[in-house]
Amino acid sequence: MKFALNGATTMTASLETDIRAAREAGFDGLEIWAAKLRVYLKTHSTAELKKLFDEHGVEVYSINSIEHITFRDPNAYAAILNECRELCGIAADLNCPYIVVVPGLMPAGATHEQVIEESARVLHELADIAEAHNVKLAFEFLGQTDCSVQTLEVAKEIVERVGRQSVGLVIDSFHFYAGGSNATAIASLNPERLFIFHINDAEDRPRAELEDCHRLLPGLGILPLAQMIAAFRRINYDGVTSVEIFRPEYWERDPFELAKAARQALTNVMQ
Repeated sequence: MKFALNGATTMTASLETDIRAAREAGFDGLEIWAAKLRVYLKTHSTAELKKLFDEHGVEVYSINSIEHITFRDPNAYAAILNECRELCGIAADLNCPYIVVVPGLMPAGATHEQVIEESARVLHELADIAEAHNVKLAFEFLGQTDCSVQTLEVAKEIVERVGRQSVGLVIDSFHFYAGGSNATAIASLNPERLFIFHINDAEDRPRAELEDCHRLLPGLGILPLAQMIAAFRRINYDGVTSVEIFRPEYWERDPFELAKAARQALTNVMQ
């Protein structure tokens, strides 16, 4: 596997700092947080950004993320399509393979089949854009109860319904646990359709109470990381494993120190 730092983990740091911190901590690559990317590009070009990555020997693994892509009104959906065009164009300039995309909220009364159909329709349309730039879409389900796609089982069904090489999955350990996904679902995955594994841990709280701010560095909480990692190894997954944590307490730490702590925590749980 290749190991990455996700820009959400160091949310208050700049993109330039993320690149340097990832390099000094020994990560192979970085998942770019889109808001930081837009700040950087206000005063720099994508060519300058590509040079910065190359100079530090850090790969670009993804841009995170296009949010709430499904169940949108026409104006909001038009904005989603434009955002996809924008980020895919940038990704192509950076040789970045993936754009992370996230499903929308669950409409009142929506059925399982309606969720599958809407998600597949939107992913098809976004994939048309992504493929024109030689970019892939990494679809990430969210375990919170208001999300339209809460489990690996449903996300897998959607990706299989789409049936395109340019559309695959993100599994986030926090959302996997919070949404009640079953580890046996990993065993049936095609590893080529699993693009990114977001790894993190969580405080010991009831699942229904868990929020992103309760995430912890890998190995410091109660998530079944060893079970998940073993399942990934059994299907020969060798893609990106990225530390993604939304914890305001961590954002107050020095980003270089935090990146090193994240890399050591990742080493510990992957042994």
